[in-house]
Amino acid sequence: MTQNNVSHIARTGSPMAIREIYKDTKGNRVPSVTTILSRFKESGGLLYWANQQGLEGKTLDEARTPAATAGTMAHDLVEAHINGRPLPEIGDTDTAKRAKSAFDTYLKWAEMYKLTIRHTEVSLVSNAHGFGGRLDAIGVNGDELVLLDWKTSNAVYPDYLLQLAGYKLLWEETYPEHQLTGFHLCRFAKEEGDFSHHYFPKLDKEVETFLVMRSLYDLVKDVEKRVK
Repeated sequence: MTQNNVSHIARTGSPMAIREIYKDTKGNRVPSVTTILSRFKESGGLLYWANQQGLEGKTLDEARTPAATAGTMAHDLVEAHINGRPLPEIGDTDTAKRAKSAFDTYLKWAEMYKLTIRHTEVSLVSNAHGFGGRLDAIGVNGDELVLLDWKTSNAVYPDYLLQLAGYKLLWEETYPEHQLTGFHLCRFAKEEGDFSHHYFPKLDKEVETFLVMRSLYDLVKDVEKRVK
């Protein structure tokens, strides 16, 4: 199986500043799945967060630098594991112990579900719909080909399903002979590192919704151009 995506990495200094730029086969830059979804996010929570950071005396640059939490540590351990890399050293603090507990829970879950990871960090572009994205993992669960996505958050949000739907479109356009039959969302709670798993057998409504958002994304940009 070969990848035919046409994306590249844009590096802007530090590792945390690495972002992926997606281009179609004609060389036109296209938005990512997360860029499309972010365009329609409710802004109240973001404004509240920015205000809280200011009250704590942090600049926005400082606030955007992610702190190491149990959830992010567990996430890092899982990514190293599925990519066959040495596990990162995370220390022996209480936070690290919670992260290791979450990682152990993930391993037990993967063993119980007989999950085998086939591909990781798969960057793809849809020429049909004009967007790109990077899938966390593609795996095999029994006789099912499944999409997996890892989240570090304290809740599960609707846009997570829409993100999975976008990734489904990317994969199945690129590899139509390898249709996905299941979707796994694996979440690590930020502070406690608790591991939770959510399975979705299909995402028909979410795919329909994402495609509407993709079209609306361009329409809104056209309107914005009139007032620039």
